[in-house]
Amino acid sequence: MIFIRAGTHLIQGSFPLLFVFLNQAEAQIRYSIPEEMKKSSLVGNVAQDLGLDLKRLRSGRARIVTGENIQYTELKTDKGTLVVNERIDREQLCGDVTPCSFTFEILLEKPMELHPVTIEVLDVNDNAPTFQNSHLEFEISESAALGSRFVLESADDADVGGNGLQNYILTPNDNFALKQHVNPDGSKYAEMVLQKPLDREEQPRLSLKLLAVDGGNPQRSGTVNIDVNILDANDNAPVFNQSVYKATVIENAPKGTHIVTVNASDVDSGSYGRVTFFFSKSRAGIADLFDIDEVTGRIFVARELDFEKDKKIEFRVEAKDQGGLTDSSKVEIEVIDVNDNAPVINVMSFTSPVSEDSPAGTTIGIINVKDVDSGENGQVRCTIEGGVPFKIKSNVRNYYALITDAGLDREHLSECNITVIASDAGSPPLSSKRTFYLKVSDVNDNAPIFPRSFYSALIGENNSPGISVLSVNAKDPDENQNARVSYILEEYEISGSPVSQYVSVNAENGVIRAVSSYDYEQVKELVFIVKAQDGGSPPLSSNVTVKILIQDQNDNPPQVLYPVQTGGSLVAEMVPRSADVGYLVTKVVAVDVDSGQNAWLSYKLQKATDRALFEVGLQNGEIRTIRQVTDKDAVKQRLTVIVEDNGQPSRSATVIVNVAVADSFPEVLSGFTDFTHDKEYNDNLTFYLVLALAVVSFLFVTCLVVIISVKIYRWRQSRILYHSNLPVIPYYPPRYSDTLGTGTLQHVYNYEVCRTTDSRKSDCKFGRAGSQNVLIMDPSSTGTMQRIQNEKSILDEPDSPIEVS
Repeated sequence: MIFIRAGTHLIQGSFPLLFVFLNQAEAQIRYSIPEEMKKSSLVGNVAQDLGLDLKRLRSGRARIVTGENIQYTELKTDKGTLVVNERIDREQLCGDVTPCSFTFEILLEKPMELHPVTIEVLDVNDNAPTFQNSHLEFEISESAALGSRFVLESADDADVGGNGLQNYILTPNDNFALKQHVNPDGSKYAEMVLQKPLDREEQPRLSLKLLAVDGGNPQRSGTVNIDVNILDANDNAPVFNQSVYKATVIENAPKGTHIVTVNASDVDSGSYGRVTFFFSKSRAGIADLFDIDEVTGRIFVARELDFEKDKKIEFRVEAKDQGGLTDSSKVEIEVIDVNDNAPVINVMSFTSPVSEDSPAGTTIGIINVKDVDSGENGQVRCTIEGGVPFKIKSNVRNYYALITDAGLDREHLSECNITVIASDAGSPPLSSKRTFYLKVSDVNDNAPIFPRSFYSALIGENNSPGISVLSVNAKDPDENQNARVSYILEEYEISGSPVSQYVSVNAENGVIRAVSSYDYEQVKELVFIVKAQDGGSPPLSSNVTVKILIQDQNDNPPQVLYPVQTGGSLVAEMVPRSADVGYLVTKVVAVDVDSGQNAWLSYKLQKATDRALFEVGLQNGEIRTIRQVTDKDAVKQRLTVIVEDNGQPSRSATVIVNVAVADSFPEVLSGFTDFTHDKEYNDNLTFYLVLALAVVSFLFVTCLVVIISVKIYRWRQSRILYHSNLPVIPYYPPRYSDTLGTGTLQHVYNYEVCRTTDSRKSDCKFGRAGSQNVLIMDPSSTGTMQRIQNEKSILDEPDSPIEVS
C-alpha cells in the first residue's frame, strides 16, 4: 500500500510496501522490504516517488547520508532507484524492537534539498525458538499443593510478530498442566501448574518435554527436556513480601553497585525453611547484567549499564526452600540516563571562497550534529564562536545550515575562521567544536571616493596654456582591477563652449591643466565635474566638483560713460553766474571692466580754462565750483578730466567737459559762436536735424488738430507756427544712475523750446527752466537753439502762450 500525506489528507493507492510522506519542510519516503534480500535487489524508485527527474539527481550530486551507520542501500542516480547494498538482518539490526527500521537522508545540492528515507525491515521466519538450556530439572515435594506453579524457562525467538514465539506445548501427563503468560513487554513465558498430587512412592521421577513454536510459515519450534524429581514432603513454599520490586540505577554505575534487595520467607523449619534466591530462567541474559546474593537477596550491578541500549529492564527472581518449593516475584529496574556522550559534528558540505555580494541568508555549509543521549542530555544547541557575520540555523532534524547573518564586505573582512560549537543540555553539558576557514572574494561594490567633496584653485588670467592648475585623487577600497581608477572630464558647457576647451584632466593621475589662456573679463570662474571611474565590470564612479577662480589682472583701462564725447556737436554744461560755492556742474561717470582694486577709479582735473573755479571729486567724479562765479569769468570753460584705476601699473582715460558760464541762452549762444570748428558743416548732423524736424512737425500737426477742435480762435496762431520752418530738435541725455548714491543726473527727460529768426538779438519766450540744463551746439545752424525742458508740460498745457517776435 502507498500512503501520501499532504496537509491533512490521506490518499491510498495500490503500491505494495511503500510509504511516502510529504510536507513543506521535506519530502519523506518510507519503504518496507523483507530482511535477507539479495544485494542489488530493488527497494524503490526514489526519483519517481520524490517527483524528481534524473537530471536533477545528477546535477544535484544526489547521495545517501547515513552518518556512522552501515550503508545498507545504494542510490543508482542513473536510474533513480534505490537498491540493497548490504545483507540486512533484522535481528542483528533491531533485536526484538518492532517495527524495525533504519533511516538515512538523500542530499541534493544547488539548491540544497534533504529528503529523509525510512526503510522498514520486515521480519521473515528465519529463526526458530530456542531455549538457553537443553534440559530443566525440578525438585518437587510430593506434598506440593494442587495449583502450585513452576515457572519454566522461556524460549527466545529472534523473529518478531507472527514469526515470533506464539505458543508453548507441554507433553501430555497426568500431574501437570501448562499455563502461559504474557509480560508487559510482549514476551511470553509458561508455568507448570500441579493439577494432581504427586506420589513419590508411585513415581519418583517424571520426564517431560516443553515445546515452543512460532507462527511462521513453515512453522519452527524448539524443545527443552524437563526432569521432575519428587522430594519428600515439604508443605510450605517460600513467599515474597512484594509481588513487584521497583528500583532505579544510573547508567555507567560501577560494578557491584547495589540496586535492590528482594525478600521471601518460608514458615517451615529446618532445611525446608531455609530460602535461597536466584534469577528466574524466564529471561535469559539477566545474569550477565546483574548479580544476586543467594542468601540475602541483594541484587548488584554485574557490568556497566548503557541507557542507550537498555532503558528499562524487567526480570523475575525466584525464592526456593530446601524442600524444593518456590515462589517468584517481578523486579523492574529503570536505567537513568547520564550525559556521557558529546555531540558529534559531521560536515555535509562547505563552500569557500564566497562572494562578498552574497545576500544575507546565503548557505555556505551544511553540518549534521547528533547526540545519542536522551532527554535534555540529547538536546543539542549549535552556536558560532566570536563576532563573525554568520549564524547557524536548523533546517531539518539534526541538520544545520551555516548561513551569512549579514551582507559580507571584503574590505572589512577578507577571510575568517568560523568555529561551530555544538553543546548539549546535560549537567554538566558536553560540547564539541569544528572550525571552518572561509575566504571572501571581491566584487566591484565600492566606487572611487574623493577625500574632499569640493576642489578649488586660483589661476591668474593671461596664463600659459598647458600649465598645471591642481590635481584630484580618488581611492577605491576594492582590489586588483576593481580598484584601478581613471579620471574623466564630464561633458559641460562654460559660456557656451565645451569645458574641454578650457581644461583637461590626466586619466591616470588626475592632474588638471589649463588648455587655453584665460580672460577674466570673459570668464571669471570655471566650474566643472571630474568623474573617477574604476576598472570593474560594470564600472562604478563618483564625481567631484572643481572650481577654478581666475584672478584679474589690470589689463583694461577705464571707460567713460558720461559725458558722451560726440563727434560733430559740442555738449556743454551750463552754470549760472549766480551759482554758489559747491554748485554741482556735472558728474563724470566711468567704469572699469576689471575687478577689485583694478576697478577702483579716481578722478583728477588735468587741465582747465580756470583751475581756480572748478574741482573734481576724487572718488565720485563730481565737478563742482570752488568759488563764487563772477561776471569776469569767461562764458566758455573747457575742463580735461583724467580717470585712473588702482591697478599696478595703473591705466587711465581722459574726458573733455565743456562748461558754459551764463544766465541765459542767448548769452551762451554768443559765447560759443567763436568756436573754431563752428564753421564746419556736418552732413550726418544735417540729416538728423531734418529727420528730427519732420518728427516734431508731425507732432505739431497732431497738436494743431486737437487745438482747432477745442479752440477755433487759436487756429491763426497755430497756422503761423506750422509755417515757421524753425528746427526744433529734442535732446535726451543719457539716463545714468550713480551707483554710489551721490549722482546728480535726473531720470526724467526735460526740454525747452526757443524760437528765433536769424537775428541773434530777437526776443524769445522761454518756458520754465529745469534744475539741470544741457546744451547742444550745432555749428551748421547758428540761428537755432534747442533747450530741453519737460515735454509733458507742453502737451498737457495747450493753452500756454508761445511768442515769436
